[in-house]
Amino acid sequence: MAPGRAGGERRGATSAWLVVGLANPGSEYAGTRHNVGGDAVRVLAERWAVRLRRERRLLAEIGSTSADDGVVLLAVPTTYMNESGGSVAPLVRRASLASLDRLVVVHDELDLEPGRLRLKVDGGLAGHHGLESIARALGTAAFTRLRIGIGKPPRKEMGADYVLARLSGGRQRSRDEDVARAADILEVLVTQGLDEAQRQVTAR
Repeated sequence: MAPGRAGGERRGATSAWLVVGLANPGSEYAGTRHNVGGDAVRVLAERWAVRLRRERRLLAEIGSTSADDGVVLLAVPTTYMNESGGSVAPLVRRASLASLDRLVVVHDELDLEPGRLRLKVDGGLAGHHGLESIARALGTAAFTRLRIGIGKPPRKEMGADYVLARLSGGRQRSRDEDVARAADILEVLVTQGLDEAQRQVTAR
């Protein structure tokens, strides 16, 4: 259930949270491992009846709702993954966050097994080109990340094919379950705070 009424954003107002899910645009990337971050935000938007509208100036699909401590912005960049910073930087300016740890970037993570999640403020970029682009654009990596494990390919040179492959059957169902669990954690984070969300990530 949404934390409040959709459409609560006012331009220039300070937002409580900005939740950004990383993904590649276009139907050819839909359902791939690389797009789990964007899909988690889309699942959350659907649960909360938040419509994500494309805003060309922000290079993102964006929607908002209200929570107890302010406006929550949900966004999926329309840039390619490796250029995510070009969208996230103007989104951060739009959100006027009180603190950059209220920016939550949701993304795929090769170094975590499928089904595993990690929630952390700041930390390394783990060679993720989307995170690297965001850190360059913001001049800092001191934002919150929710990592969704997708596991590693059999061989390192298969990395691009692995993250961009279309899935089917049990692999697709498992991926979708991981996306739904990530949306669960995002909901806890926004409504109950970082400590409780981290506790639930650890408990699962």
